[in-house]
Amino acid sequence: MKISVIGLGLIGGSMAIDLRKRGFAAHIIGVDSNKLHAHTALNIGLVDEIDTMDNAIDNSDLVILATPPNETVRLISKILDMIKNQIVTDTCSIKGNIAERIKYHSNRSNYVAAHPMAGTENSGPWAAKSGLYDGKAVIYCDVENSKPEAVTQVRKMYDYLNMRPLYMNSYNHDVHLAYVSHISHISAFALALTVLDQEKNEKNIFDLASGGFDSTVRLAKSSAEMWAPIFEQNSENVLTVLDTYIDKLNSFKEAINTHKTDQISEMIVKANRIKKIL
Repeated sequence: MKISVIGLGLIGGSMAIDLRKRGFAAHIIGVDSNKLHAHTALNIGLVDEIDTMDNAIDNSDLVILATPPNETVRLISKILDMIKNQIVTDTCSIKGNIAERIKYHSNRSNYVAAHPMAGTENSGPWAAKSGLYDGKAVIYCDVENSKPEAVTQVRKMYDYLNMRPLYMNSYNHDVHLAYVSHISHISAFALALTVLDQEKNEKNIFDLASGGFDSTVRLAKSSAEMWAPIFEQNSENVLTVLDTYIDKLNSFKEAINTHKTDQISEMIVKANRIKKIL
């Protein structure tokens, strides 16, 4: 299997490491518009060669698009225009806009929409690591619109990455991700901004931040290049979730302001139900 990976950051780079190590890919061609990322990915052995997108697609059996959402939406139609029999898949955490863009494309059936639910707060090829995907879920969207052989091949790829499959349509995927993933990042960004705004002494932040703060604000280290486009592409769902989140914050604020300890306890106990799920 010859594959090309377009986008050589944490997601694409980590896939390349294990797809080679575990025997799925015999040759990996890397594509990245960031010359430093491309040079680094080649030097540290994530890919066998760096080439243009046109050449990479021509010389691949499978094309993996691992770029931020705005780039994925921009590139997907162009890539489908260029393929003959190649299979195309992506890793994007937004699916609705992509589905709309390529709904009537003549090569739509060669594309498999997938979202591997894995990552860290780090970015770039130097953040890539083996085992990132092990045991995590991968969401396949709208598989009825893809050729069975294309779905089988992409399923096989994610089997090599030890991921467990889930199936959704694109629009349900975006709603669920807004609640489970996107709001978590907004919360972390807002918390970091609050602390930075109110606590001017950076040494105090460092010295007094316990495990709770560190784990809660970890996502605030995530890349703006990745997350600003996610919020833009999934804005309708994110705004709905934000309204609910703000309502909950206001409930805490009101209960604290009026010294309603019983109400605060009740909300905390209700929130503790998340332990049974996670």
